[in-house]
Amino acid sequence: MDRKFATSDKPLIVGVVRERTPAQARKRIVEYEKSGATAIDIHLSCLDDEYKTVAHLQTVTDGVDLPILALNYNQRHDWTEIGDSEDQRVALMMKGLQAGMSAIDMQGYTFDVSSKRKYVGEDRYSFTKNNPFEIVTDKTVIEKQKELIHRVHDLGKEVVLSTHPYIPMSCGQIIDLVCFLAERNPDVIKLVTRCVTEDDLAEAVYTMRLLKKLQLKQKISFHCCDELGKTTRLVNPLLGSYMCFCTKADDESRNKEQLDIDTAIRFFKEFGWRQ
Repeated sequence: MDRKFATSDKPLIVGVVRERTPAQARKRIVEYEKSGATAIDIHLSCLDDEYKTVAHLQTVTDGVDLPILALNYNQRHDWTEIGDSEDQRVALMMKGLQAGMSAIDMQGYTFDVSSKRKYVGEDRYSFTKNNPFEIVTDKTVIEKQKELIHRVHDLGKEVVLSTHPYIPMSCGQIIDLVCFLAERNPDVIKLVTRCVTEDDLAEAVYTMRLLKKLQLKQKISFHCCDELGKTTRLVNPLLGSYMCFCTKADDESRNKEQLDIDTAIRFFKEFGWRQ
C-alpha cells in the first residue's frame, strides 16, 4: 500500500482508527472499507508500546488500498498523556511511513510544545489574537517544521499540517493563517476553530467558500469544534473542505464530535458529491 493522500479530486471520507493492537486496527480498517471510507487516519500513539515498530505497523498497512494518514497526538487509547518528546513523537510517525503509510499529520505545535495550549509568540498577526492554540510564529521552529516536511517529501510521502486554534476566528483571520501556514509547503492544511454562536457558524461556512477560491496548491480542510461546529463537518465538504473525519458508532473511544461514517455517507450521497 503506497497511495497518495493529497491527490483526490473529491473530499476524503476519513475513517479514524484508535485501537490498541494491529489486529484491532486492521479489523477497524476493514469495517471502514465496507462502509465506503476513502482514506484512513490511524492514531499511532493509541497502540500498546510493544506494537510501535515498523514490522507491526506493516501488518496494519499490508494489503490496504486506501491512503493512510499517520497521526500521533501523544495520547494513549484511554486519552491519557504519554509524555514523549517531540523527537519521539515524530519518530513514531516516520515509522508509519516506513511501514507504507501515505502521510503524516504534523501538528501546528510540532517542536514547540509550549504553544500547544496557548499562544507564546509576538502578537503581531491577525490570527494571533485571543490566545489561539497550536499556532507557531517563531522562525526557528518554523524552519524545523519545514525541514521535517522536506524529509517526508524526500521519501515520496505527504504532510498534513494540522492546527487547532480552538477559538472562534473571523474569515480574515482564517485566510491570513492559512496563507501563513502554506509557506511551509505542506500538502494539506487542516484547520479547526470553534463555533460558540450561530454567528460563528455562519462565519465558518462563509469562510469555507472563500478558502476554496484562494486556489492554493495545498488542499484545505476546515471545520469547527463544539456542538454547533458539528454542522461544519457536514456542510464544509460540500463547499470544498478536503477531509471529513468519521468514526464508527460502536467505537467507545471515539471523539463524539466526529461523525458516524454511515450517517455521513448517507448525507453526502443525498447531496450528490459521492457517486
